[in-house]
Amino acid sequence: TVLRKAVDLIKRGRGIDIDLAALPLDDKPSYELLAKADTAGVFQLESTGMRDSLKRLKPDRFEDIIAMVALYRPGPMDNIPTYINRKHGEEEVDCLHKMLEPILKETYGVIIYQEQVMQIAQVMAGYSLGEADLLRRAMGKKDKNEMAKQQARFVEGAMKNGVKKEDAVYIFELVDKFAGYGFNKSHAAAYALVSYHTAYLKANYREEFLAASMTLDMGNTDKLAMFTSEARKFDIKVLPPCVNASEVDFLPAKKQIRYSLAALKNIGAGAVEALVAERQANGPFKSLSDFAARSNPKTLNKRALETLSAAGAFDALEPNRALVNGNVEQILALGNRLASDAAQGITDLFGGGGGGGKGGLDLRPQKAWTPMEKLGHEFDAVGFFLSGHPLDAYQGVLGKLGVISSAELEAKAARGNVAARVAGIVVSARERRSQKGNKFAFAMFSDSTGQFESIIFSDTLAACRHLLEPGTAVVVSVEGERDGETLKLRAQGIQSLDEAAAGVQRGLKVVLDKRAAQAKGAMAELKSLLKPGGKGTIVIAMALEERGREIEFALPGRFDISPAQQGAISTVPGVVEVVEV
Repeated sequence: TVLRKAVDLIKRGRGIDIDLAALPLDDKPSYELLAKADTAGVFQLESTGMRDSLKRLKPDRFEDIIAMVALYRPGPMDNIPTYINRKHGEEEVDCLHKMLEPILKETYGVIIYQEQVMQIAQVMAGYSLGEADLLRRAMGKKDKNEMAKQQARFVEGAMKNGVKKEDAVYIFELVDKFAGYGFNKSHAAAYALVSYHTAYLKANYREEFLAASMTLDMGNTDKLAMFTSEARKFDIKVLPPCVNASEVDFLPAKKQIRYSLAALKNIGAGAVEALVAERQANGPFKSLSDFAARSNPKTLNKRALETLSAAGAFDALEPNRALVNGNVEQILALGNRLASDAAQGITDLFGGGGGGGKGGLDLRPQKAWTPMEKLGHEFDAVGFFLSGHPLDAYQGVLGKLGVISSAELEAKAARGNVAARVAGIVVSARERRSQKGNKFAFAMFSDSTGQFESIIFSDTLAACRHLLEPGTAVVVSVEGERDGETLKLRAQGIQSLDEAAAGVQRGLKVVLDKRAAQAKGAMAELKSLLKPGGKGTIVIAMALEERGREIEFALPGRFDISPAQQGAISTVPGVVEVVEV
């Protein structure tokens, strides 16, 4: 379980033994976490509706957690506002009768548990424990004949204890109403204890809690993306996978979590275990040739190496991901040759078993990926954008376009119907046909705070179908509302984000170092990338010999200055930076 895994990680990383059974039930950080509804990954408490209730409840005692676990179900859910209002003194607590105060005081007069039903029958109407249990069962079955007998029995017993007949009838009918969906308190308490333990670990050992949660959910990229977003909210870096640092599990450290190799697509846990064992036995890999010599080509095949390179797992050995990705066959060939030589007793002349050189690895030159291309390949390998997000390149214009994030959209929807503009990268689109023959589509979009899905009806679909290719940056005008736990959105219009950005962008400043200024090839490549006909200006800046000085000149005409174009320009050798002006 997540609890066991988190406890193990805390012991491994901090040397602290956590005894869950001995945890104090009055931990202040835990209740602060619950009051903020910071409960993603917390057992029983992570749904949207539950979080909304927790924010209003602001639990400050274990009994509140038990009550919420019992109340958050169809039927008793209607009593959540009453419980919250009474807890905060916004509504008078009514325990129905003073003899019932010891039973109902804990829950502010709200009947929540089956045990309360039985206790009311015993205290008010003189039922034995066995009779009270029969009453509870009868109320659950809603047997009219049996309930008529039980009401007569209850009222008679209550009157013998000095309760007025009309009060006894009212209380019986009220108890009957609640008993049909009353929850067993001992069961609710058991669930609540697990909820509290997970909240405690998240509040006090967040890195270990998130790493454990990600390890247990490593096959669910939606959950991994959510936990990664959770980590970033608290300035915890999720480091990319690394052949020299990652393992099968996600590994926590102070303010960071190292991504698992086994969570990547096309990578099996067995292959990762073998790689880690080799690393532990003979030290970290010193170069790509060293990796080729010491890894097993049978478990790490071409697809696996392409995934590792796209995800950034070789960055420590070679930061140019395109170079590694374009040479996986050479890496495999060297590995196979060295393995064959070793099997025949032939000495490794290149020192691949430990040397740091290229060791016979003939890497073919590859054009570096643009930032957008790099993120696209990373998405394919990881399942979501890990090291950054394509929309990061648009940060300068998103505010000017009046768009909000998907997280802000979720927050707005919790308060009612929404209408907004949201920027996103198309993740997927599925076309369908209605019973009337009209085409419509469901499209999934991603931004830096999460993902959102929208339905696109026929008229809008006809106008924007060309924009629904995966990887396309768009601005979506949506309307929607929450239906239970689901946010249902309808796209009213979709526009290319580059086109929208062109309307508010002004220009770019391309800063070159002296090397680029003097290299004809670099200048020629830069010139080939400039696309006239856009709406932006471009200024070229070059450093002079004098420290801290540079010369600038504006290029005549207007150019395409979209973020994709900025990314392409940034890959030219000698380009120091590309900034909006």
